Amino acid sequence: MTLYEELQARGLIAQVTDEKLISELINNGKATFYIGFDPTADSLHVGHFMALCLMKRLQMAGNKPIALIGGGTGMIGDPSGRSDMRQMMTPEIIQHNCDCFKKQMSNFIDFSEGKAMMVNNADWLLDLNYIEVLREVGSHLSVNRMLAAECYKQRMEKGLTFLEFNYMIMQAYDFYALYQKYGCNLQFGGDDQWGNMLAGTELIRRKLGKDASAMTITLLLNSEGKKMGKTQSGAVWLDPNKTSPFEFYQYWRNIADADVLKCIRMLTFLPLEQIDAMDSWEGSQLNKAKEILAYELTQMIHGKEEADKAQESARALFSQGNAAEMPTAELTAEDLTENTADILTLLLKSGLVSSKSEARRAVEQGGVAVDGEKITDIHASFTADVLSGEGVILKKGKKNFRKVVLK
Repeated sequence: MTLYEELQARGLIAQVTDEKLISELINNGKATFYIGFDPTADSLHVGHFMALCLMKRLQMAGNKPIALIGGGTGMIGDPSGRSDMRQMMTPEIIQHNCDCFKKQMSNFIDFSEGKAMMVNNADWLLDLNYIEVLREVGSHLSVNRMLAAECYKQRMEKGLTFLEFNYMIMQAYDFYALYQKYGCNLQFGGDDQWGNMLAGTELIRRKLGKDASAMTITLLLNSEGKKMGKTQSGAVWLDPNKTSPFEFYQYWRNIADADVLKCIRMLTFLPLEQIDAMDSWEGSQLNKAKEILAYELTQMIHGKEEADKAQESARALFSQGNAAEMPTAELTAEDLTENTADILTLLLKSGLVSSKSEARRAVEQGGVAVDGEKITDIHASFTADVLSGEGVILKKGKKNFRKVVLK
C-alpha cells in the first residue's frame, strides 16, 4: 500500500487539486510541503493534532515538512470557521506564542539538518510594501472568487472587516514565498482552508507559471458533527501545564463509542490491519479500544512514562486504588466552615461544577460520589481530618474525577 492509499484508507484526505500529481510526490518522498499554524495561544491543542500527525507520516516516508508559524498572519486573524472577529494580539504575545509552538513541535517532528524546517511568515509579511502588494498580488486574485469561499460567506452575514478580508491574500503570499525560497510544492490544511489554499496555487501559477498543489485534511469531528478537542472547561492542550497528561488521557478515554475507531484510524500509527480487526468490536470491547487510543496519543505527546502513569491512574479510579496522577483540587482553611466542608463546596472548589445550583442538581440526581460512596444529601459534609492527608476522590457523573485535599 502506498502512502497516499494509506492516507485514503485512514480517512484523512478531504480535497485535492491533482490526485495523481500529489500521490506521486508523497509516495516517492519528493514533496516539500507546508502546514501553517497561527499562534493564537501559547500552546498547540488537539485541533492541531491531525496536522502534526500528517507531518510525521509524510516525514517518515522521506518528504520534507515546513512548519510555518504565522507570526505575520497572526496579526490579522483567520476568519475561517468563525462568526466573530478574533481578538487582536500584540507583537510581544505573538512572539511568545511562536516560541512555545516551536518547543512543542520540536518534540514531535525531527527538525535536524535537512529533515524539516520551521519558518515564520513575519520574516517576509512584515516587510511588504502596501502599494507593491496591491500591484503584484492584488491584481492576480479575484474578489468574486474570494467572497465565494465558505470562510467568507459565514462572516458576510455579520460583517467582515477589511483586515480579515486580507487574510486570504497573506496566506496566498505565504505559499508563493515558500515556493520561491524553499521549493515548497505542496500545501496541507484543514478542509475549511480550501479557498485560501487555492488562492496560493493560483498566485504561483499566475506569477511564476508553475504548478503547485494543495490538499485538505478531513476535520476532526465527532459523531454529532462538532469539532473535537473541547471540554466544558475549554480546549484540550498539548502543553502538560495547561492540560495534564492524565486529563489528556481521560479526554480520549471518555470519547463516544461512535468516535473511537475513527480516531484510532485517523490519529494513531497502529497498522491498518490491526485497526480493521477492531471494526467488529462492540460493547466492552470498545472500552478496550478507548484505552488503546488514549494510551497511544498520550505516549505520542507526553512520552511512555507519562502515558503509563495516566493509564494506571485511570484504572485506579475504578478500583479506588492510588490515583496520584489524578487532577487535584486543594482546599484551604478558609474554605471550611466550623472545620468542615459540605459536598456543594467540594464540587464547586474542585472545578467539577461552575455554580452551587449546578452542584445541588448533580447531588439530587444521584451523580456524585466520594471515595466510591454515592452522596444524595446536599448537606453532607466532610471534616478537616477526612480531607487532610490523601484527601478524598470526588466523582461527578461516570467519568469526571478530582482528588480533593485540604492543605
